[in-house]
Amino acid sequence: MPVGIVLGIVGVAGMYFGLSPSFAFGQLRSLPFAVSSNYAFAILPLFILMGIVAERSGITIKLFDAANAWLRSVKGGLYQVVIVGSAMFAAISGSTMVNAIVFTRMAHPEMQRYGYSRSLSLGCIAAAGSFAAMIPPSATMVIYAIMTEQSVGQLLLAGVVPGIISALAYALGIMAMVRIWPNLAPNALQKMPLRQRMTALTWVWPIALLFLLVMGGIYGGFFPPSAAGAVGATGAILIGILYKRGDLFSWLPVSLREAAYISCTIFVILIGGLLFSRMLVAAGIIPEIVSYFRAFDLGPVGFLIGVSILLLVLGALLDTTSMLVVTLPFLFPISQEVGVNPVWFGIIVVKLIEISVITPPIGLNLFAVQSAAGPQASFGTIVRGVIPFIGIELVVLAALITFPALSLWLPSAL
Repeated sequence: MPVGIVLGIVGVAGMYFGLSPSFAFGQLRSLPFAVSSNYAFAILPLFILMGIVAERSGITIKLFDAANAWLRSVKGGLYQVVIVGSAMFAAISGSTMVNAIVFTRMAHPEMQRYGYSRSLSLGCIAAAGSFAAMIPPSATMVIYAIMTEQSVGQLLLAGVVPGIISALAYALGIMAMVRIWPNLAPNALQKMPLRQRMTALTWVWPIALLFLLVMGGIYGGFFPPSAAGAVGATGAILIGILYKRGDLFSWLPVSLREAAYISCTIFVILIGGLLFSRMLVAAGIIPEIVSYFRAFDLGPVGFLIGVSILLLVLGALLDTTSMLVVTLPFLFPISQEVGVNPVWFGIIVVKLIEISVITPPIGLNLFAVQSAAGPQASFGTIVRGVIPFIGIELVVLAALITFPALSLWLPSAL
């Protein structure tokens, strides 16, 4: 059943029978409008539109080609191309699924043509797609910020260093794997001439421009985060027109429809989840949970380890937006009780979201890659390929918990 509808029905039914019919219908009348008309939420569909326009207009293909020009001569080079390309595309795309689908379509045929391991190729694409949850602009960060009433700008900036660390950890992991098991990748391809590689660098400028436009505009004080999505989406459309040389109607209407569809799906889940969490608060369940956890006196690190275990289990069973809207109403108050910095907690939660999108059996990126790769890619093949990356993600998660400065240094410096 659609998870947003289920959460909403349970929430309204709980308020109806546990509190009063008038309270339940009052929430049902007011909350959906309050969410969908909130100006702060405008950033969400616009970040999604920016990423889809970049993919539909051909910006992403140039990005992949640029990474390929520089990394193809390395052993396992196409794995590294996927990692670097996904990290750069994440800088203009807030959706992990869009990222995974795009690189499955572009990279997987090339990897098979050159004899790369099918399982590790698909696992690498699915895992690298998760960078979009951490590297700004991130739809997950926006949802967390709005639900916890934190600064969107601070959270977006806090994701930069952990996002880079994740990409570097993947790259090092691939280097180690292809050295230990050489059959995972063919011999390195011939290096491109320097002139071609330098030309390829010029293809990266749209990504750098959009990222600087959005993040630089926020921190330079030129516009608020809510307007940054509009600026980024407009910039992506203008760059797309430049790339397509006027072929506007072949990709822009499709991009708008797809962005609207994804945004509406997210809003249905948000509204249903908020109705559910409103029921938990009104019925007194959340205060009970908070006091229960307070009695354990876990401390910040102990609490984050407990949260990690909980969300890793839930991440295997729920989609990411549902997991956020169900758990944040009680986890966030507890985090403040035990003294966890809200930005640090947000980064840990987003990292767990990254892991959940590649955790079987309900890892959304796994299904996205399987759908984009076609019948030749079985679900079991993708799961086998993604397991090493789950291990790498757990190591990065441990580092982020152990060293809060990795998440807090950049926002505090600015």
